[in-house]
Parts: sequence; C-alpha cells; structure tokens
Amino acid sequence: MKRLWMLSAAVLLVPGLAAQQPEAPRLRGDTAEAERLRTEIEQRFSQRVQEELKLTPDQATKLRAGQERFGARRRSLMRQQMERRRALEDQMQPGVAANADSVRKLMDGLRGGRGEMLKIEQDEDQDMSGYLTPVQRARYQQMREHFMQRVREMREQRGGRMGPGRGMRPDQRPGERPRRRPI
Repeated sequence: MKRLWMLSAAVLLVPGLAAQQPEAPRLRGDTAEAERLRTEIEQRFSQRVQEELKLTPDQATKLRAGQERFGARRRSLMRQQMERRRALEDQMQPGVAANADSVRKLMDGLRGGRGEMLKIEQDEDQDMSGYLTPVQRARYQQMREHFMQRVREMREQRGGRMGPGRGMRPDQRPGERPRRRPI
C-alpha cells in the first residue's frame, strides 16, 4: 500500500520536473518513466476501486474509460496551472518590479483554471451517475480525495528537501537576477 502511494507521488511529481526543463534530453526518458509509473498506479488504483466498490465488469470498464478521459483533461489543466503559478512567482520576485499586465493575466488564468477544474469534477460526477450508485460515487470520491491528499503531503515533503536553487528557472544561475517575461 505504501509503495502505491510512493509510486503515485512519483508519477505526479516527475511531470512537474520535466515541465521545468523540457529541452533537456535526459528528461524525455523521465517523462516516459513518469508515464509508465502513472499507468501502473492508475491500474492499481482501478483494481482497488473495483474491489472496494464491488463494481460489475461493466461498471469497471466505464469507470476506467472515464478516468482516462477526465484524467487527461485534469493533468493538462494542472500543468497549465503549474506554469501560471511559476510565471507568477517569476513576476513577484522581491526587489524587481513586476509587470502589472502580466500579473493580471496570470491571476485571471489561475482563477479561470480553478473554475475549469470544478467543471471537470462536475462533468466527471455527472458521467459516473450514469453507471455508479450514489453510494459508489461518494466512496469513489472519498478514495480519490484521500489519494490526492497523500500526494499533496508528499509534494510538501519534497518541497522542503529541495534546498538551494528552489524556485529558480532551469537556465538561471545562482545569484543571477530573474528575467521578466511579459505574458
């Protein structure tokens, strides 16, 4: 069980690292490894859900299809939000004047992204209502929330261990002033 949580955290953390340095050749392999781990974790999570919710084969098939569809939308949005937060952090460096127009656009994008995430959750719940009972849907949501909480905890732990250079651009040298990029 603990291995499942560790693997899941790796899957969610590796794409974030890959997004920091997309041009680095070694990260292409990391991205492939992250995809492999994500697939393995999704399969294990699906098995656990199927067992705990006592899903019929038809329900399990429909749930897996929904997880793939909504998971892809969710991951894409999470990457966009991460990029927006990173760009906002770049703008808000102490001692350097931020570009007000860029900050406004980033803040608007973050707010819109939160609304999009809520819409994805609503769409997914509506989809599940067609093949899961209300009790199964509620239990599934609990299981996923517990899983995501564990991932957040692991990200926080990882963040505390990163040490010097945290929050720097991939191409930024220690001591170098951040560049401003208008959005």
